Amino acid sequence: MEFDKVIRERQATRKFSSKEIEQEKLDSVLEAGRIAPTAKNLQPIKIYVVKSSEGLEKIDKASPCRYNAPVVLLVCGDKDIAYTKGDYSTYEMDACIVATHMILEATNQGLNNIWVEMFDGEVLKEEFNLTDNLVPICLLPIGYKDETCPASPNHNKRKDLTEIVEYV
Repeated sequence: MEFDKVIRERQATRKFSSKEIEQEKLDSVLEAGRIAPTAKNLQPIKIYVVKSSEGLEKIDKASPCRYNAPVVLLVCGDKDIAYTKGDYSTYEMDACIVATHMILEATNQGLNNIWVEMFDGEVLKEEFNLTDNLVPICLLPIGYKDETCPASPNHNKRKDLTEIVEYV
């Protein structure tokens, strides 16, 4: 898919079908995350591919926003590996860059997705036995949109470029 089409057509999906994701498509999504730029290329991230019924039940304990997706990517930042300067660490920013690459590649592969920040991080840490250095940053439910899923009413509402850009 042309990049311009990917960035314009990608939208949040809030109802997924139970259709299984082809492994080669999932691999392509994960590869997009692997090659995403991170500060000093330290790659301070850990991605959990949650697709077993047991794993998805754990996700459901932490968030009401799985929307029946057959796969959820739990993206964590690793505080111990991230570039740090003074009191600032890049682990959250780096994980967000990785997640963005993955949602765009998912769209490119014909997979629907949604970025979820509504979750209980402590539940995720407990359910997935995350070490103290791993911080859950986002959940990325991925799959095929259910045919009855309505389009997001706000998808095409965008500010004018002049409202968000200033040349100096």
